Amino acid sequence: MPRVYNFSAGPSMLPLSVLEKARDELLEYGTFGQSVMEMSHRSKEYLSIIEGCEEKLRALLGINEDYAVLFLQGGAWTQFAMLPMNLMTVRKTADFVLSGYWAKKAYTEAEKFGSANAVASSEPDSFSYIPEIDESKLDPEADYLHICFNNTIYGTEFRGIPESAAPLAADVSSMLLSRPLDTAKFGILYAGAQKNMGIAGLTVVIIRKSLIERSPEGLPSMLSYKVQHGAASMFNTPPAYAIYMMSLVLEWLESEIGGLEAMHEINREKARILYDYLDESRLFYPTARKDSRSLMNICFVTGDKSVDMLFCSEAKKRGLLNLAGHRLVGGVRASLYNAMPIEGVTALRDFMSEFEKGHI
Repeated sequence: MPRVYNFSAGPSMLPLSVLEKARDELLEYGTFGQSVMEMSHRSKEYLSIIEGCEEKLRALLGINEDYAVLFLQGGAWTQFAMLPMNLMTVRKTADFVLSGYWAKKAYTEAEKFGSANAVASSEPDSFSYIPEIDESKLDPEADYLHICFNNTIYGTEFRGIPESAAPLAADVSSMLLSRPLDTAKFGILYAGAQKNMGIAGLTVVIIRKSLIERSPEGLPSMLSYKVQHGAASMFNTPPAYAIYMMSLVLEWLESEIGGLEAMHEINREKARILYDYLDESRLFYPTARKDSRSLMNICFVTGDKSVDMLFCSEAKKRGLLNLAGHRLVGGVRASLYNAMPIEGVTALRDFMSEFEKGHI
């Protein structure tokens, strides 16, 4: 059976060459007589994998030594609580930009630990754009300002990095490694790996080391940045195979793609193909405002839920999978993460054109 094009918001497609290398090394990694899945995470063989993964990530993103890289578990959901538990500890207040479902979840979790202030929101307009931040509403002494950089459900993303006197915290789950990013402008970034970085089970946290000192004593050990950093992400058994898979993806980005600038150009071209079609279509129309459109998650509708469902069903028969929008909003969503080839996007566009001719 030929490989399909998986437009899921996550877990996403993986590069074929990465899968092939993982297949070839599945039974034996190197000349060690065992699979990565069987290795002791404290063996020198595995330490070379996790340390190499961090080195590759630092090189691609230009992460300087003022920052720690943590390989954790629990996804962004855990970070919604872990972040305020560790960092909303000075004034016990933080500012939040509500740009989508996940941004709001981070906000409501933080309310359990201190004063969470919504300084901007696009919720009244169904999160169809990134809201303007009124700087007069920002608390310069807040423990941090939180954003969700790319909003998977609504297909919006920040065009630039907000300026803030408070440390900037960002959920970058659905855009990290899709483009260059100046990590030095953030206090902390966190991301699940299952979109652009690898497979489910791994969460990456990039945090300024000075902020780690805010972690109070008495936190559950697994939920303490200080404990996790002190143990070099080895406080317990890490998601060993997921880290190995991420290392392979990083190698692919560097050696086959040519780095994040090149990846960004490819992602821009993929999004252009689909948005250009949507802007001319008489059946489909995008739901995100033009100045806030995401490169990673392109959301659109026909205006008729039954037609949306039929489109997704017929697309599946063509090997175009997981196009249904999130259950909260319905419609159609095409996630164009790094491993989605341009050929997949053109196949989707061509099918949309064919479907449109039969439904106008």
